[in-house]
Amino acid sequence: MQPLLLGVGIVLLLAVIVDILWTTLWVDGGSGPLSGRLSTAVWRGLRRIATDRNRALSLAGPIILVLTLAMWIGLLWLGWTLLFAGGSPALVSTHTGDPADWTGHVYYVAYTMFTNGNGDYTPTTGTWEIASSFTTATGMAFVTLAVSYVLSVLGAVSEKRSFASDVTGLGERPEAFVRASWHDEDFDGIGLPLESMAADLSLLADQHKSYPILHYYHSESADRASAVAVAILDEALSCYRHGVADDAEPNPPLVTDARSSVDSYLETLDTAFIEPAEKAPPEPDLERIREDGVPTVSDEEFASALTALVDRRRKLLGVVEADAWEWPPVEE
Repeated sequence: MQPLLLGVGIVLLLAVIVDILWTTLWVDGGSGPLSGRLSTAVWRGLRRIATDRNRALSLAGPIILVLTLAMWIGLLWLGWTLLFAGGSPALVSTHTGDPADWTGHVYYVAYTMFTNGNGDYTPTTGTWEIASSFTTATGMAFVTLAVSYVLSVLGAVSEKRSFASDVTGLGERPEAFVRASWHDEDFDGIGLPLESMAADLSLLADQHKSYPILHYYHSESADRASAVAVAILDEALSCYRHGVADDAEPNPPLVTDARSSVDSYLETLDTAFIEPAEKAPPEPDLERIREDGVPTVSDEEFASALTALVDRRRKLLGVVEADAWEWPPVEE
């Protein structure tokens, strides 16, 4: 009996099982302690070494997903191997009757985790037979959870890019978004699109809480980047609420609902270790909005209203910068 190996094996198994369940089943928990730190380290590493930034970072999500799965498999494999190696002895060869060596332990754990075994090695006592059953159970459970997790993540990636396209389709700057929604001296036409975007963003916020790895799925083009789209949408909402004259403002409940969806999205930042920017970003330029005849408040009144939104706008800029994009430009 080797207590040290047994202890290390048990600790590794508990750590990886908690991380798997935390990441895949706990909707509000974000990434597990191990997978969350792995994701952050890989993302920061790619940002440091990438020369073709957008091209390299577009691989970050798949790389992180593969490495997370590999880490889970490796730690499960190592934990069970150490556990069996700490027995006295736990396994013997069915051919020679000799205790299993390190190679035998690694081999036994591998085929027991993913199959029912092939009979080359056998447990020596009932305790190790039960341990073998748990080895198979953790392997089967991991495969089921991993497949479900991967499919859910990939589906959410498609939805976040679809949301970004909907927003940037109206404008790649907040001012352009507002101008595109102005028709026949009112904003009546923006009602349905804004309601749809709010619903999509609420879903996206829930998905980011469930799968924080989504923060690391970087698009090669800004018009399909959800981080940029959220900033454009929220700045456009600020223009609607504080920049447009009261008698021309779009339906207030719709603006409030969309604002609430952005709030839900910003609440996901902690799960991805994203911090607010040090300074607030540049303010939208009302003069660009006035070019299409949109009635607005004065620049001074708008700037005063945005002062109360400094923390919110710092968070938005933090999301944009964390995704390796520039703040939506205010000038062409």
